[in-house]
Amino acid sequence: MSAPDFDVLFGRAGVTGWLYAADIESGREIGHGADEPLPTASMFKVALLVEFCRQADAGLLDPACRVTVPGGAREAGPTGIAVMLDDVTISLRDLAYLMIAVSDNSSADALLGRIGFDAVNAMLDALGLEVTRVTQSCETMNRSMRTDTGHGWPYLDPDDIERLSALDPARTNRSTPREMARLFRLIWRDEAASPAMCAWMRSVFKLQVWPHRLASGFPYDDVAVGGKTGTMPTLRCESGVVEYPDGRSYAVAVFTRSFSAALNQPRADAVIGTAARMAVDHLRR
Repeated sequence: MSAPDFDVLFGRAGVTGWLYAADIESGREIGHGADEPLPTASMFKVALLVEFCRQADAGLLDPACRVTVPGGAREAGPTGIAVMLDDVTISLRDLAYLMIAVSDNSSADALLGRIGFDAVNAMLDALGLEVTRVTQSCETMNRSMRTDTGHGWPYLDPDDIERLSALDPARTNRSTPREMARLFRLIWRDEAASPAMCAWMRSVFKLQVWPHRLASGFPYDDVAVGGKTGTMPTLRCESGVVEYPDGRSYAVAVFTRSFSAALNQPRADAVIGTAARMAVDHLRR
């Protein structure tokens, strides 16, 4: 059967969209601009989580090791440690959990400071992900928006958007829909780290609290969705895996750029789930 008309779907939601989905086992795939380099926003935390698990496998770090994140040295964010006022002492493993489940920026930056950019990018090379790169912390991305606009997010107008280096894939954390879905496929196939650590990663992705994007396309009690969102001005995206009760699973990545600079855009959020469902339905047929 013919592939869905994703251009029409995305256009009706007021966005430009890119998508890739693949059957975890067979590799059967569908794409729409699947190899376009795009900014990943908080989805860079997926690669950071994988390298954390690989270093734990190699004995380079102890996931239970406790670190203190000082109250006066945190990156801004609406969730997790980022909004706490006092020093927080926590394990590396729980930092990783907060980084994924509630997209906590302070947890991500604390973990990135421990693991390092070079290690993350070497891992991406080893896995054959040639476009995906992590070059900025959350603090660096947010600071760049303040520098580029003079005031930062969320109070932006269209002229501000044009100046944001954080939306330029050549100057920020980046990937493609195909590579983000491939990274999730490697996790679900126990190929990104040890089977035990891949199983733990899968459990953490299923604890993500945001139901308004990828998961919104699969509102069924017997369908499980695990993933990671990313949000920047005009950019909304999510990548993850959808598991059906018949045992078939699908890695999906959807990126969107909206025509509006508004902060709240429920149609742009919802179309991520709709597009993912259409892609998965196509693969299942």
